[in-house]
Amino acid sequence: MAAITASLFVFLTTELMPIGLLTPLSESLGVSVGAAGLMVTAQGVAAGLGVPFIVAWTRRVDRRRLLTTLLAVLAIGNLITSIAPKYPLILGSRLIMGFASGVFWAIGVSMAMRIVPERHASRAAAVVMSGISIATVVGIPLGTLLESAGGWRTTFLIWSGLSALVFLAVAITIPSLPSANAVSVREVFALPVKNVPLREVLLMVVLFVLGHFGAYTFVRPYLEESTSAAAGFITVVLIVFGIGGAFGNFLGGLTVRRSPRGSFVVGGLLLISALAMLPAADSGDIGVIAAMALWGVAFGVVQLSQINMTLAAAPDTFEAAMSLNTMAYNTCIAAGALIGGLFADHIGVTSVVWFGIVLMALSVILRATTGRRTTPAN
Repeated sequence: MAAITASLFVFLTTELMPIGLLTPLSESLGVSVGAAGLMVTAQGVAAGLGVPFIVAWTRRVDRRRLLTTLLAVLAIGNLITSIAPKYPLILGSRLIMGFASGVFWAIGVSMAMRIVPERHASRAAAVVMSGISIATVVGIPLGTLLESAGGWRTTFLIWSGLSALVFLAVAITIPSLPSANAVSVREVFALPVKNVPLREVLLMVVLFVLGHFGAYTFVRPYLEESTSAAAGFITVVLIVFGIGGAFGNFLGGLTVRRSPRGSFVVGGLLLISALAMLPAADSGDIGVIAAMALWGVAFGVVQLSQINMTLAAAPDTFEAAMSLNTMAYNTCIAAGALIGGLFADHIGVTSVVWFGIVLMALSVILRATTGRRTTPAN
């Protein structure tokens, strides 16, 4: 379990690391900040669009062997990033790492749920998903600190070594896991056509991710404009959000086994409440911190609930269903940021909060009025 959680940590921190390093990256490589940001975009788009195909093509590969291969790709990709003299080579390596990252998201949670007794499957998913919060709270700030001490190339070199260590941990500790519920590419894309509950879950994920990331991507400029928050305070509230997410994962692990649908609805309502608190908080630091903490808790619960609802909707084809979930999730992160940016540029940065509230409300309504045909994962 620790090895799989560590895998999520290194995959996610690698994907998000450039966010904290954009200025030194752009200056060193002679590209604009916007072009440097493509390092995140390229990896995210590859993770979303490639995963259904790769999961289907590797459907007969032992999952331990597949995960070690993905970690090897990550270690080599980070190494190339640390020594590449030109930006196109870095961008190409990020694209390949994106494919590996997407496949991990499709198989990682499933692997964790398979190596524990069935009654602990939901809690196993919660433990693995805590890697998201660890990456948010520890990984990104640590990468920025390493850059200030030794440069951005040193940061990626260290992350290459860390990926190699996780590779060894997976190879040594995880038992052989022959591929389960293998399906072809055609069958993967036919799943939401034939499986109505899965189709409803995927639509709910689209609305949730668009709303959440449409707002969260612009939380810094929103706080700077509406509360005159300084950079140090913004760092604090983002860490508070990550800690809240870790607690939300723990809380979700206790509730989703009984009702993933109910957990999603309650978590979604809490997320809407947190977003609504932000404008009300105005310039009060305590109010902003409380809103971000609640947002983090709600996000952790909703995130875990949607994974369990995917399992409940397609228990016999979970990996294939998760590949579609991953595709929807990652592409909607990019779309949410794009739409949120349009709102921020043309209406004002405050509008992204209301965009998030509306989309999250639609997701909650969809989940509250559908999904009764699914049964909770045991």
